[in-house]
Amino acid sequence: MKSALWRGGWATRLRIGSGLVLFAFAFFHFINIGMGLFHTDYLHGMQDGRTAVTRHILLSVLLYAALFTHAGLALASIAQRRTLRMPFSTALQVVLGLLIPLQLISHVIQTRVAHEIYDVNDEMGYIIILMWPSTVIWMQSALLLIVWVHGCIGLHMWLRLTKWWPSAVPYLIGVAVFIPMFALAGLLTEGRRIWLDFADEFLREQYIEHYNWPSPEAFQTMFTVKDNALLAFWLALAATGLVYIGRKLWRRRHAVRVSYSSGPEVDAEKGMTLLEISQAHGVPHAALCGGKGRCTTCRVIVEAGSSALPPPGDVEARSLAAVGASPQTRLACQIRPTEPTTVFRVFQPDGGRIRGHASQGQERKLAVLFLDMRGFTARTTGQLPYDIVFLLNRFFDAVVPAITKDGGVVDKYMGDGLLAVFEKPDAAASARAGLKAAIDISHALDRFNEQLEAEGSPGIRIGMGLHLGDLVLGEIGAQGHAARTIIGDAVNVASRLESETKALGVELLVSQEVLKAAGMDLPSEGIRLFQLRGVADPIPALPVTRASGLAPHTQKQEQSYLA
Repeated sequence: MKSALWRGGWATRLRIGSGLVLFAFAFFHFINIGMGLFHTDYLHGMQDGRTAVTRHILLSVLLYAALFTHAGLALASIAQRRTLRMPFSTALQVVLGLLIPLQLISHVIQTRVAHEIYDVNDEMGYIIILMWPSTVIWMQSALLLIVWVHGCIGLHMWLRLTKWWPSAVPYLIGVAVFIPMFALAGLLTEGRRIWLDFADEFLREQYIEHYNWPSPEAFQTMFTVKDNALLAFWLALAATGLVYIGRKLWRRRHAVRVSYSSGPEVDAEKGMTLLEISQAHGVPHAALCGGKGRCTTCRVIVEAGSSALPPPGDVEARSLAAVGASPQTRLACQIRPTEPTTVFRVFQPDGGRIRGHASQGQERKLAVLFLDMRGFTARTTGQLPYDIVFLLNRFFDAVVPAITKDGGVVDKYMGDGLLAVFEKPDAAASARAGLKAAIDISHALDRFNEQLEAEGSPGIRIGMGLHLGDLVLGEIGAQGHAARTIIGDAVNVASRLESETKALGVELLVSQEVLKAAGMDLPSEGIRLFQLRGVADPIPALPVTRASGLAPHTQKQEQSYLA
């Protein structure tokens, strides 16, 4: 996870680090404001604790260094862009980021600057009275929402490469909506209360004295400082625009031809990355991390012109090494063609990145279960096809719920058998789910056979192979017709274990790898080595006459986990 989160150059890492500092400050600041929904004492109590931390000299330096670093890197990133065409989420984040200083500058000057220079007691009450009930309160409320949305987009762009983030997003969306609404509710509640107090002449004098209210001259000075700070921001923004335009005009004097295999040929400015060239000319190009070099979904195979490209830098080399890429493979977000170049996009999304992202595959260590019905051919000889289909569907209706109930998914049906995978957060959980499913299948089969016997039909026997190993999950097939499936040596081992159950006359062969991962403490003398066809090394596995016989062991293990 560390490599996924912090992969990228120093500027990327510095932007992430400074952004996290600012996001943490905003989070606790908004929670602080929301405390006004309950009681004024809670509001001021949390603020006292928060400011005691953030206004410590070292943390103040860290906070403002993060603020100026984050803003400076953002402006530098805009100035260095080759094109302003970008995904909507990126454009929204940039626009919101540029809007923040317009209100943040005034907020900082009226609070921190007023406190440091004029010894103003800048409690929440002072800030609210200062804004209430003018349009300033609406502008500051908008600032709160802008900061929060900007930060949430950045957090999502950073964490979406991790394995756990997609499953956590539905829950975190609720938190993301709750925080600003909580803060605005607290602001509204406290604002109404304190404004009623401030309308009382006697209480107003007490408030003015308590907050050490600035004089008109002090306010005028702070307004001047605010205007100068805003002017500095506009000058910095104008300088950023001039640098961008100047670089673009200079690059237009130099053009390079880029040809896409099975795609268009474009003339692009020299100095642009290949990914920027694709985006500028509307060429679909996958880029999950947004072109930061932290993933390899934008990778291409350079078919012509590779000799004119510089060797991969540290960031690109680490990413390519992580996927075992060939020497001709490069990251589109890192290379800048200067000579005619022909490239093949490894992932070619049709107007988006879904196909490319889903097709690249995901390596996981999971449990897989092969199940096959014994004597199916002999049993169905002479039967009508409709009767065979009816029997198979009844059989699967009986046993598949035992798989899905324990978190498994049937990857594919193969006549009278099936392949299931248990996609859990870790290998141990997957192994336990696989064992639990095998036991439940055995019980479900017993109930199904009782029904068959009541109908005068012979019972059904099965064989199962259960193994834990490395798999690759991804879409396989022609675009638009690809199904999500699994491949890997673990699938082959599970299949071979299931085949061995027939000769042994047992219902289940479970590999030692599954038992160890699940924490099962079973007698070692029961483990046998199996030399499986197509598998290089012998596989230690436990033959189980009836899978339901493992139930007492799994229950004991579950009790130990609970303890």
